[in-house]
Amino acid sequence: MLIGLDVGTSSMKALLVARDGTVVASASREYGFESPRPGWAQTDPRVWRRAAVEVLRELAGHPRAAGVQALGLTGQMHGLCLVGADGEPLAPAIMWNDQRSAPQCERLEREIGLAELVARTGNRLLPGFTAPKWAWVVEHEPSIARATKHVLLPKDDVRFALTGTAATDASDASGMLVLDCANRRWSEPMCRDIRLPTALLGRLHESHEPCAQLSAAAAAATGLPHGLPVVAGAGDQAAQALGTGIVQDGQVSCTIGTSGVIFAAGDRWRASPDGNLHAFCHAMPGRWHLMGVMLSAGGSLQWAREALTPDLASAAAREGIDAYPGMIELAASVPPGADGLVFLPYLSGERSPHADPRARGAFIGLTPAHSRAHLVRAVVEGITMGLLDNLDAMRATGLDPRSIRLSGGGARSAWWRQLLTDAFGVPTSTVQVTDGGAYGAALLAGIGTGCWRDAAQATAHLRDHDACSPGSSTAIPIEDFRAAYRALRPYFNEAHR
Repeated sequence: MLIGLDVGTSSMKALLVARDGTVVASASREYGFESPRPGWAQTDPRVWRRAAVEVLRELAGHPRAAGVQALGLTGQMHGLCLVGADGEPLAPAIMWNDQRSAPQCERLEREIGLAELVARTGNRLLPGFTAPKWAWVVEHEPSIARATKHVLLPKDDVRFALTGTAATDASDASGMLVLDCANRRWSEPMCRDIRLPTALLGRLHESHEPCAQLSAAAAAATGLPHGLPVVAGAGDQAAQALGTGIVQDGQVSCTIGTSGVIFAAGDRWRASPDGNLHAFCHAMPGRWHLMGVMLSAGGSLQWAREALTPDLASAAAREGIDAYPGMIELAASVPPGADGLVFLPYLSGERSPHADPRARGAFIGLTPAHSRAHLVRAVVEGITMGLLDNLDAMRATGLDPRSIRLSGGGARSAWWRQLLTDAFGVPTSTVQVTDGGAYGAALLAGIGTGCWRDAAQATAHLRDHDACSPGSSTAIPIEDFRAAYRALRPYFNEAHR
């Protein structure tokens, strides 16, 4: 048995996985995050630590948990967790969707230069990343910066609480913007320029490497064995890609969760010239990936559920069912293109391919003829266009996917799968894996402790399902979508002055 633990944005998930890849049991705990000021997103890391203990204790009570061999971790990337000498958090963790460090990004990009940033890390500085968050703390909370003993990512803070070991992996560390991703080592120039001593960073590992053991206190709290091996794990997107079998050069996936991700695996280092696509280490040695990330994909649909279809949301809640199928049915009732209505899904700014924290959501082209169904369809099409924007940016680097694997909430709808397929212009499929991040973390635990030789063997049992081929059922106005953003960008900038 293997355990995969996923420190998510809104919930903690854990899976108990057998050697044949079967998910034997699962456990989860939901939680929220705080937004004390506009654009801020933070959580007390103790919330994650407690939730991890609870889900692990639940799995430990399963009859087959006696055979647990190792634990793997994954989680939301880019968060800044600061731990003091006593092992306790010094401040709330600043999360991936926090925008407070936009001024630090602008200043550091001016001082270092965009070309130099891309040369050092393969990426540009964005407010969601860890490095500018640290620069914000140094500037605004210098006493906390001075008291910091460890700078950790969310999953690594949970590992620290369970094992007492400060460590991270190359895939998750890629999103800190202090890693030389091409050479898979800390970037001394970046650490110097943002005033982050490398001594505060955990020891760097490959994702499958055992790096810690469950402490006696954590064993007593969870019911798992003292000394249980814990592997380094991976950032959530790399773990999700592994869990859905995106491991070979040229394989591409699309995941629609709170954010939306286009992920392309590669066997060599490549970065986009402007740094607007993320160029990170994959969860396997000698593998990297390009990634385009929308901040509000499923998040836009969640907003629409509450703002546009509260009646559907309330009725679904009373019946204990999901409201989204009803929303998709509404969207499907109007023609492609929503009769000229366009939605920009930039509710929290945007990351890829438009590095623009000031961007905002907008409906363009409203007329009296537009109904609520048109609004919902425009939201779904806007999310789809944001994903296509990222895929086209990847194609501009020379990537030419033959097919794309879909996962996340959006992939549950056959109608939306076909919409994505038509927009992307290549066949798509799904794999029968839920909670792909936690599943990928469990696979890493198995690779690291000898259950499987490598990622290819660990994912050999995965098979494509729900295949779709491009048709002619849609006419989504991608150029109208792009033109709307270009036209409104000056307004977004002016509104934030």
